[in-house]
Amino acid sequence: MQAVEEIKVLLHKNKMRLRQELFQSKEAIYLIKKSINSELSAIEKQKIKVQLLDICKSIPALAVFLLPGGALLLPLLIKLIPDILPSSFRDDI
Repeated sequence: MQAVEEIKVLLHKNKMRLRQELFQSKEAIYLIKKSINSELSAIEKQKIKVQLLDICKSIPALAVFLLPGGALLLPLLIKLIPDILPSSFRDDI
């Protein structure tokens, strides 16, 4: 039963991380739309830059996951290259 509880905790933790990542993406879209009509502050520009980098990091991880056996390969790749994860999914934040 301990394994089931650990899985529940991991699922909840990753659900919260995904929610945070979606919120950040929505904020970046809002800021990009805002930039059409007005100048963005340095903080807003930095937020867009970080979010676009997170999106670019997600694409290779998704490609690896879609490969045959990618579900097994992705955790190994994350151990070797921890920067492949978006900022919301890193434990050091």
